[in-house]
Amino acid sequence: MADTVESAREGKKQRSVRVVLLALMIAMMLAMLDNMIVGTAMPTIVGELGGLEHLSWVVTGYTLATAASTPIWGKLGDMYGRKSAFLSSIVIFLIGSALSGMAQNMGELIGFRAVQGLGAGGLMVGVMAIIGDLVPPRERGKYQGMMAGVMALAMIGGPLVGGTITDNWGWRWSFYINLPLGAVALVLVSAVLHLPKKRAKAGIDYLGVALLTIGITSIVLVTTWGGSEYAWTSARIMELIAVGVVALVGFVAWQTKASEPVLPLHIFRSRNFTLMSVIGFVTGFVMFGATLFLPLYQQAVQGASATNSGLLLLPMLGAMLVTSMVAGRVTTGTGRYKVFPIVGGALMITGLYLLSLMDTGTSRFTSGVYMAVLGLGMGCLMQITMLVAQNSVEMRDMGVASSSTTLFRTLGSSFGVAIMGALFNNKVKDVMSERAGTLGKGITEKSAQLDAKSLAKLPPLAREAYQHAVSAGTHSAFLLGSVIAVLVLLGAFFVKEVPLKGGPQKPKAEEPVAPLVEAV
Repeated sequence: MADTVESAREGKKQRSVRVVLLALMIAMMLAMLDNMIVGTAMPTIVGELGGLEHLSWVVTGYTLATAASTPIWGKLGDMYGRKSAFLSSIVIFLIGSALSGMAQNMGELIGFRAVQGLGAGGLMVGVMAIIGDLVPPRERGKYQGMMAGVMALAMIGGPLVGGTITDNWGWRWSFYINLPLGAVALVLVSAVLHLPKKRAKAGIDYLGVALLTIGITSIVLVTTWGGSEYAWTSARIMELIAVGVVALVGFVAWQTKASEPVLPLHIFRSRNFTLMSVIGFVTGFVMFGATLFLPLYQQAVQGASATNSGLLLLPMLGAMLVTSMVAGRVTTGTGRYKVFPIVGGALMITGLYLLSLMDTGTSRFTSGVYMAVLGLGMGCLMQITMLVAQNSVEMRDMGVASSSTTLFRTLGSSFGVAIMGALFNNKVKDVMSERAGTLGKGITEKSAQLDAKSLAKLPPLAREAYQHAVSAGTHSAFLLGSVIAVLVLLGAFFVKEVPLKGGPQKPKAEEPVAPLVEAV
């Protein structure tokens, strides 16, 4: 009889976790899809609202707000309760979405996108931290593998969904579409998720928040503006670097004195946590660099359309999805995980090196195989980094651990796009000057990245030169990526395989029950 009751409770608990998981997946989809959907709609938005000179700020404002708020949301969840922080982030995101859809000019849209970004910073962190609260690390791998699947799906489907919505409903629905999805997530989380409420005795570390926000904002602006809006050696970039360094040094010094630090430095005493932060940074560096330059290569050299170039990323994203889910299942079943960062690092280096070998004669099949190798490597790393980072801290620091790992990956993506982009642009301009002389230099004077319409208008000689230039640019970018990825492999060898908490092999009656979900 007791076994029957226990079995019924277990079944009820698993169903409830699945319901919560559905809500978390919707929330993550909202955060991941947004920039990709909006990016597709931008030409239409500019056509109606004007303000082309401020176009980049529609994305930059969102990115800045997301990056700056990420660690703050993690700390708020640790201090005042994960559920309330997560629900608040969803509400702010939906308010920003509604306001963005109603924007009447580019200035309003940029401001409302920043509001949206503030909420988005809490969505990703909230998802990972709640899973960390509900599911023991030993069981967490399979759920985080599903989250990696959502990320891959968002990367594939984002441009397609954005184009479809804009063409059929208008660009404002690129924002309004978030409202019904967000409402479903709000209802499910409110009804089914039950976590203990917290109330920290200490107040919010406002000075730490301010210093960290200034530091992160400076870093993101340097990587966003450097080499495009301003020269890397310009006074503005140097000022931003100086402000960022001073703010971050001050932040670190203050965190040693604050009663309730935003980012407790003691979590970095764990070797595994520090290594996962580095590996997450490099993974972000490589992944977002690859997803930016592969479509450029496919469109300019292989003749793919903008829509097809997104679909041609399927080998990489599909391999990443499958490997993430397999890695999660294996980790859950065996409790072993060190092999995945090692194998992932090796595959990432190999995949990036193979991609650097692409030239004007590389077939789509060959490039697809190279992308699949890179995707296998990233799949081994995407969720394992979060899993090991969470396993390296106490429950009270789950939020800051999740937010720190997410932040390092975000910063890595900013540096990856900036540094690989600078290398790509310089190489393209040099090769165009060599092959097409003053004509080539004039074509790429303002930007080394041409859209499909501009490319079609080029004379045959200039078009062929541009194809060789893009091929040379991607070679340089991916070769740099393969060198940077060596850090992942080196770091992986130093990971200490600490047993995952909550494993079924050693049940203890006195341990508290980790899942705190009830069905209503």
